[in-house]
Amino acid sequence: MLFDYFRAADDAAAVRLVEDLDGGPVVVPDSPADAVDLQMIDPVLILGYLVGFARGDNGTVDFELLWRGSGSRGLSVVALDDATRDTLAGIAPDQMTALSARWGQVEELNWDEPPRDDEMVTTIEALSGLARRARAADEHLYCWSSAGSGC
Repeated sequence: MLFDYFRAADDAAAVRLVEDLDGGPVVVPDSPADAVDLQMIDPVLILGYLVGFARGDNGTVDFELLWRGSGSRGLSVVALDDATRDTLAGIAPDQMTALSARWGQVEELNWDEPPRDDEMVTTIEALSGLARRARAADEHLYCWSSAGSGC
């Protein structure tokens, strides 16, 4: 699975963006999107863990399926709730290493061996930065995904 997280002004703008691209917002060279490629970080389960750790709760990420592509690649776009955006935007730099250490212990991120405590910091920085830019621009977060190859 491939996951690109990006920001857009509204749902219609997010759908237009992905319909105009042949591939995700990060995959396309010179893409107009402010986006980050997070490969295997899905918006519900794995991102939900990070959101929960940052909030101190069960990490529910509310989302809405906006678009599903035709064909065999399993393309889709979901809108993430603004509470998730704001939680990610609110992660302070001094929290990132502790969050990275805790997030890295979830089973879904332990592919071969547990990651170093600071291994997920870059991913957290990317998500938090994208969320801060979205919040500052009064925009929303979206996730494009592809289940198939060929993107």
